[in-house]
Amino acid sequence: MAFARTNGIDTYYERRGEGPAVVFVHGAILDHGQWDRQAEALCDDYTTVSYDVRGHGRTGGSDLATYSMELFADDLAALVSELGLDRPVICGLSTGGCVAQAYAMRYPDGLSGLVLADTFSPVVFDRLERFQRLVVPRLTIPFVRLVGYERVEKVMVWFQERLSGTAAGGDYGNVERLRERGPRMATDEFAKVIRAVSRFTDSSVVLGDIDVPTLVLYGENELPFVRRHAAAFGDGIPTATVRAVPDAGHASNLDNPAFFEDALREFLDGLRTVAK
Repeated sequence: MAFARTNGIDTYYERRGEGPAVVFVHGAILDHGQWDRQAEALCDDYTTVSYDVRGHGRTGGSDLATYSMELFADDLAALVSELGLDRPVICGLSTGGCVAQAYAMRYPDGLSGLVLADTFSPVVFDRLERFQRLVVPRLTIPFVRLVGYERVEKVMVWFQERLSGTAAGGDYGNVERLRERGPRMATDEFAKVIRAVSRFTDSSVVLGDIDVPTLVLYGENELPFVRRHAAAFGDGIPTATVRAVPDAGHASNLDNPAFFEDALREFLDGLRTVAK
């Protein structure tokens, strides 16, 4: 087990392989294990680092009253510095993709590429999206205090799928199995993370200012607003390539890992070729 002192906390991380660095940022209420398969698949040719974001997994919580994507980005920058990584590719999924965007804005010289998977920008396109992103998650907090986030999230996945007419939950058993392996998240930390996700709408991310090569991936069964953001990334980030992951929902790297890994490796190999 490895920890690094970063921005006032002890961050748990796992490092594999040698070569150009890729840092994986997991989604909310998960941990570094979300990226185990991708890290293992790439470590023959790349240095892969996956870690537990503040409030999650073995990193655990902190005494701060509130969290934000900018705080998480500063934590990530401290980890990159502590591990001596030279301009890594940052790969984030869902909330991890929000952290990746904040990092790209705050540390534009601290990365060589960006992967945004199943995520969204600060922009809210319509009332339904506002309800799904801002209202519903906050309403879950009191229920989580009563029955735990596992039960509440199952209901949320069911509700979001019915609301959108999609299969965005994908194979939810993958998420459940990940949670069984790692430490439970404290309820107060859950609340701080959910509020941080909601406040991402106030972030100063400007897509046109992201000038590193960017790969955008999204599950073909994603929620409509996430698919809309994938298209917006393609339009707004000058260097972006957008690809749909077949037979996948919101956790596309878990639902169709083979396609996800092939797309990621193609992107990384392309960066390596250009660098030469």
